[in-house]
Amino acid sequence: MIRLLAAALAAAALCSSAGAQTRDADPAAFYRTHTTRFISGGGPGGGYDNYSRLLAPHLAAALNGNVVVENQPAAGGIVGLNRIYANEPDGLQFIIMNGGGAVLSQLFDLPTVQYDLAKVNFLATVSSSPWVVLVNPKSPHKTMADLVKAGGAIRWPATGPIDGLSDGASMLCEAYAMQCRVVLGYKSSSEGALAVERGEMDALYVSDTSANAYIKNGEARPIAVISRERSRFLPDMPTIFEQGGLSEQQNWWLSARADVDALGRIIIAGPNVAPDRMAYLQAAMKKIVTDPANMAEGNRLERYLDFQSPEATRARALGLINGVTGDRKALLKDVVMRKYLPGAN
Repeated sequence: MIRLLAAALAAAALCSSAGAQTRDADPAAFYRTHTTRFISGGGPGGGYDNYSRLLAPHLAAALNGNVVVENQPAAGGIVGLNRIYANEPDGLQFIIMNGGGAVLSQLFDLPTVQYDLAKVNFLATVSSSPWVVLVNPKSPHKTMADLVKAGGAIRWPATGPIDGLSDGASMLCEAYAMQCRVVLGYKSSSEGALAVERGEMDALYVSDTSANAYIKNGEARPIAVISRERSRFLPDMPTIFEQGGLSEQQNWWLSARADVDALGRIIIAGPNVAPDRMAYLQAAMKKIVTDPANMAEGNRLERYLDFQSPEATRARALGLINGVTGDRKALLKDVVMRKYLPGAN
């Protein structure tokens, strides 16, 4: 009797274990029974936070599971990406962050970078928008040409060396051979816009989704769209490329900047996740980002959804990393990380 009971218990345990393995092997069952963490590479109330909280409930419904949003804004999202990269490869954590910042940080071999974008899993690009140059509403500068001709150093607010605001301003200044000073330490682009409104700073380089709010609030006025496509918020303003008259140097720097900005807000998971599990998560992400109702909600909130596939996102990111080498890479790093920052000669 004892032997029969032991055999029965062993068989039950074996079946239970096999059942658990089967459930874990089924991506739908896995995500239904586990909590997924959606990491925002920005602080509460910022653009990345807004996008993560816009998408999280819809992703939870698509996965029929629990999705929790966490903020980890340090170093422009790089700390969060490092966390994702080192995390257990279970597909339960991913981050939405500035694609340009992730690429430039790896391109420059910064010591803070502990990830390799060639090895991560890309889920999607969820939004990609033009970036614009803003000035004080009362500023005499109406165009980039006016700003270039201004006497003295143009002051640009930023949060850190690679935050979009800072590296974007530095590349613009180099393109136009302007005298510039990028001032770090602002907590957000909204603080930077307030500094421009107060006259403490002269210009702000920022995404059009954020710029739209500052323009509506009367804090700033746009003078240039640094993109190959017009802004949805500024449809009557020609892009810097449409205006023409660019020198070869200006075209290289502005094209490089437009390529960086076009990476947009991307969602990344760590390496070595089971392919079927990752494919399931990528399909769920595509479903919610391309859903007409969700897109309409994003339009209403002025947080537009512009899905680009994991394959296209990966190709653009790695294309930038592998496409800039030698002297160009050294020059780009010097301009972004030193030339216009505090303490530069």
